[in-house]
Amino acid sequence: MKIAQLSPYFYPHLGGVESHVLELSKKLIDRGHEVFVVTTRLEDTKKEEKIEGVPVKRVKPITILFSTPIVPKVNKVLLQYDFDILHAHVPPPLMAFSGARASVKKDVPFVLTYHCDMEIPNMLGPFIVALYEQTLGTYTVSKADKIVTTTTTYGATSKAVWYREGDVIPNAVDADRFHPSNEGKSVRKELGIGDKKMVMYVGRIVYHKGLEYFVRSAKYLDRDDIQYVLVGTGDFRPELEKIIKKEGLEDKVMFAGRVSNEKLPNFYAAADVFVLPSVSRLEAFGIVALEAMASEVPVVVSDIPGVREVIVEGDHGLLAEPMNSKNIAGKIRILLNNPDLAERMGKEGRKRVERKFTWEKVAMDIEKVYRSLLTR
Repeated sequence: MKIAQLSPYFYPHLGGVESHVLELSKKLIDRGHEVFVVTTRLEDTKKEEKIEGVPVKRVKPITILFSTPIVPKVNKVLLQYDFDILHAHVPPPLMAFSGARASVKKDVPFVLTYHCDMEIPNMLGPFIVALYEQTLGTYTVSKADKIVTTTTTYGATSKAVWYREGDVIPNAVDADRFHPSNEGKSVRKELGIGDKKMVMYVGRIVYHKGLEYFVRSAKYLDRDDIQYVLVGTGDFRPELEKIIKKEGLEDKVMFAGRVSNEKLPNFYAAADVFVLPSVSRLEAFGIVALEAMASEVPVVVSDIPGVREVIVEGDHGLLAEPMNSKNIAGKIRILLNNPDLAERMGKEGRKRVERKFTWEKVAMDIEKVYRSLLTR
């Protein structure tokens, strides 16, 4: 099959959707398909190139508004190429609208993976989102021959797609790359934390990740052998630094900054507990939790739709109340005070990844969707 993947952003821009599209494309190519990605051309990126063997075609945006690329030329670009399936990923949303129009003109099946709902953090945000959902969003969803969501609970609670029956196909992780045998001692040495208990977060440092509640949880853990490590970058860091200073947590919380793809697996291998404290519907799954589980690290994740489905509580990790620092601290305390329990959860988490969340399995499930549409 010839498959066009439509992604608003792509590597070197980092995020869950970007990671998903890259890994899915690589695996589909491994399975013998022709795949290319159409995405936004950002500064310092080439118009056409290959990323880890995946052909990428970039289209220059008119502007970027509310983190959404405005790229009307995508429709024209898509019409220039031959493909059997067009697979779009949202959010951000507008590129998928162009994809829906192109699929109608070319009369090819259109698959839409709905990764999460939109949120715009200002007073007009809810109005803008509602306006989009009732116009361009409705058109995009209505033209999709198949809707894919990554979890059952998220799809069932999303106003944008709940009236469409779709397939649930989760995110995945490279279980060979993220593995407990990776070298974690070098990371501990680099960070200067020695034998302290390392409680880690990985992801963008942005408001909807609930990081203010995460860092404040450190003050409720009455022990000196704990080091919180935040891996990633983002515009919320200055605010977090103010909170850390105000709470007197400078010795307990550190920022590791942006970590290269090569070194990231070693950071997971160095951690004792992984925490995903997200508070928003912008977090619909949490690939980073899978990366931790693949590394046999017990996890604490927010009890919100989508994210809660990554684990079975008590087997692979614990659920924490969103926006509740004391509760997050309590869950971390359970794992740190019960090393046998933490070890068991880590090992069970690895087994769960190998059963449900490998790219081989996810690519096969996506491939079945494609074939069902072409057959029909």
